Parts: sequence; C-alpha cells; structure tokens
Amino acid sequence: MKAIGVIRHSPRKRINKAEFEELLRSAGYEVLAIVEQVREEHPKYNIGPGKLQEIKKLAEELKPDKVIFANQLTPSQAFNIAKELRVDIIDKWQLVLEIFEKRAHSKEAKLQVELANLRYELPLVREAIRRAKMGEQPGFKGMGEYQIHQYLKHIRYRMGKIRKELERIREDREVKRKRREEVGFIIVALAGYTNAGKSTLLNALAREEIPAKDQMFTTLDTTTRRFKVNQKRVLVTDTVGFIDDLPPFIVEAFHSTLEEITKADIILLVLDVSEPWSEIKRKFLASLKILRELKALDKPIIVVLNKQDLTTNVDVEDKKGAIKELADKRGVVIFDVVSISAKLNRLEELYRALERAILTLPKYKSFEIVVKEKGKVSQVIALINSIGEILDIEYGEATKILAYIQVGMIKSLTKLGVEIKYSPIDLK
Repeated sequence: MKAIGVIRHSPRKRINKAEFEELLRSAGYEVLAIVEQVREEHPKYNIGPGKLQEIKKLAEELKPDKVIFANQLTPSQAFNIAKELRVDIIDKWQLVLEIFEKRAHSKEAKLQVELANLRYELPLVREAIRRAKMGEQPGFKGMGEYQIHQYLKHIRYRMGKIRKELERIREDREVKRKRREEVGFIIVALAGYTNAGKSTLLNALAREEIPAKDQMFTTLDTTTRRFKVNQKRVLVTDTVGFIDDLPPFIVEAFHSTLEEITKADIILLVLDVSEPWSEIKRKFLASLKILRELKALDKPIIVVLNKQDLTTNVDVEDKKGAIKELADKRGVVIFDVVSISAKLNRLEELYRALERAILTLPKYKSFEIVVKEKGKVSQVIALINSIGEILDIEYGEATKILAYIQVGMIKSLTKLGVEIKYSPIDLK
C-alpha cells in the first residue's frame, strides 16, 4: 500500500513529522511523499484550498492508494477532500486503528479495536446521511441512502453488544484482581508513550521473553506477570501505549485495558531517556494528560527513564532534574525519577524506588505481632517478609515482631495462631 502523508502545522504547535512517518511505516505503508503546511485550520478542507490542489496534482502523478492526514479530520472535511482528490482519505486516528487491527490478538483487544472503529465510523455515517438528504452522492462505501441508514442501525447494535461483552471481561478481571490482593500482591502498572520500552521492562522484571519490538503499539493485549521486590510479591501489567492527543473514542474503547492503570497501587511511567529533551517533554506531558483524564494522578508515580545505556550519566541526571521541575510546574506529585536499562537488566534504582513506594501505600500499617509458639516464629517471619517489612524483633518467652504489613493480610497471620494489635508508627 502506498500513501501520501499530509501535515498541517498550527502556527502555535508543530506536529512531529518523524513520529507521523513512523506511524505510516508501522501500518505497512510505503511513504511516497509528505506534504506540510503551516496555517490555521480551514473549515472545509482542514488544509488551505491551494495546498489541496497541490496535493491533487501530486496524487495524479504518484497514484497513491490513500492520502493520510496527520490532523484529525471532521466528517465533513473528509468527504470534501475525498470529493476533490478522488482517493481514499483517512486521518491519523484511522491510521492508528489500522495498526491496532494488525496487532490485536486476544478477544478483548479485538473487541476494543472493533468498538473504536465503529465509534470512528459513526459520525462519518451521519455525515453521509446528511449529504444524501441534501441530494449529494453519499460516497460512503458505495452505499445508497437506504443502505447507509441500515448500516447506521447495525453500528449502534454492534456497539451495544461489544460494550456488554467488554463489561463481562472487565468484571472477570475485577474478580481476579481482588483475589490477587487477598493473597498479598502489590499491583504495578506500566504506562507511557508508545515504543518507550514498556514490554522490554516487563520482560526484565519478570525474567520472561515476551516479544518486544522496536515498533509503535506492539502491546494491545493486557499482559500481567509476577516478580518480587525484597520478598514482596508484585504483579506488573503492561498496557497500551499513549500518543499525543489520544481521542475520547479510543480512550472509551480501551477503557477496560486502561482501567489497569487506575486500579494499580503504583504506576511506572516509562520514557526513553536517550531522546532529545524536547521529545521527552512532549511525551511526558502527553502521558500526564492521559493519566489526568483517567483520574490516576493520585497514585505513587515513578518516572522510569529507560535506555540509560544509550546516553551519558550527565545527560541522564540533567533530564531527571528537568522532569522533576516540569512536574512541579504542572502541579503533579512524582514519587521518584529513576534511570534504568531494561535491555541490559540494570534495574537497581527502580527496585529501590519500588521498595520505598510500597511502604507508603494506604494498604500498609504498622502492627505488633506476638508469636507464643517458638516453632512458628520462622514461618511467621517468612510470611511477614512476603507481605510487608519487619521493623524490629524482640525474642523471649513470646517473640514480639514490630512490622509494617498489608491490612488485608491480617487474616493470613491470625490463621497461624498469633496475636496482632495495631501499633502506629510514622515511617514516611
């Protein structure tokens, strides 16, 4: 498939050309040309009429399969441009959905992609109906007016059915999540811009070899694995990558996947530290915007600067400071900023930050545990180490242990025949 890319930069904000080209390649397109323009949005064509004629001549010469806009097009603009160019027209978000379709493997991911596609098509179908009523040729998938009306009904029916199926999947996941919490797991979510190295980090933490490619949106299926932080059991979940100005219809469609971020105890926000500061800043702010929309900024957030092996220590430290300063300016509380190399398994800073973050969670409180049976002391200590932190041990007729443990795990300790009482202490 061959394509001509079109980018309209706002006078106040430029679109990242390299990222757009990477999206095109990730979707499998051969890029014939990229046409750029700097101007305010034209209401009819998005780009200026003169630039549209320039693209028309280019399309007649190069004969692309599609002309793809980096800007989001209104349904009216898409129809107007297609009418002029007589070539298939899509925008950045339809391009992203094409990539999603290729990468979705699980039932949930396929349903989410289908829902997003239907949500995208809905306003286009409405515009086709409006034009049909005005006497214009609808030009939507070669359908006549009656067929378009029927297709609109089908879209609404299918969307309702998919939402019910996704809700069932969400409910099943919620049951599993509660079970995991009941047995003392800490839930950590990997979040961040697409292609920052989240899947590689998941592999490094869990010591697995899940495929991780240097491509955009390689992860659409939710993947959860376990690892330990100083004997504490942790589950880490990889989530779909973020991108600038993620539209509401994609956020809605992937709600059940993105919910993993909102339900997590700790968020690891992954960025590629080897990129220029301007790119890191753009992606960091885009990620914060999505986390704010998900109402997830109240959780401990550890910013993980990945790929430290591709730059210098001085550069890494400068960017750490800049991230903290930028977060402060935006009124966002960041628990810590650490640097790692997931590829080379250099994760020491991250493990130390996770240890500190775990003990700040609301689910942890300090208790005094009294063990009267000497034969059970080692068993109790092993269990406490897996669900909390031992602060002090006093041996005697009865062993007294001061520990910081998960409140939900008290039942597991009482089954061992120990006495437990709340003993408040400020560790923070």
